[in-house]
Amino acid sequence: MRIISGIFKGKKILDPRDLKTRPLKDLVKESIFNIIVHSNKLGIELKNSDVLDLFSGVGSFGIECLSRGAKSVTFVENYTGVLPVLKENIHKLDPIKNYEIIEKDIYEDNLDFNLKSQFDLIFMDPPYKDKNLKVLFLKLEKTKIIKKNCIIILHRHKNETDIIPENFKITEEKKYGISKVLFISQSN
Repeated sequence: MRIISGIFKGKKILDPRDLKTRPLKDLVKESIFNIIVHSNKLGIELKNSDVLDLFSGVGSFGIECLSRGAKSVTFVENYTGVLPVLKENIHKLDPIKNYEIIEKDIYEDNLDFNLKSQFDLIFMDPPYKDKNLKVLFLKLEKTKIIKKNCIIILHRHKNETDIIPENFKITEEKKYGISKVLFISQSN
């Protein structure tokens, strides 16, 4: 894996050390960023965005955002088997400091983000077997961390049928091999 564009273009991203973590493939990541940059439907200006990377894994998505000049990135990951790789990948971006790593389970009832702002872009790449996404969407909404016009990008298995709460809508859906990417916004 590598960083596709920006100030760290071409820099290698370390792979996970075990098979429990499914890294975001370069082709899918590149396609996601092409849509973010070129789609008229999304209206995201990455350079001015606060980004939340949920289920960060090795950090591929959030690191790409940092490389492309995102205002800030918050990584959320709780799997101890991949956290050292995430930290090592981010450490290689020195002197970048506009990030935070939260080492907690997003589903914990008492999870307090301690966040200073809301997010313009949220990337969610949960394990394919995760069936709690409706709960997660409602939690994100309840904590009021979703900025107006926020885009949520959800990476899932192409055959997965997830229940998305009715106050959210799928703006765009793309399939890549065995995975699909959903671009979701609040339907206010």
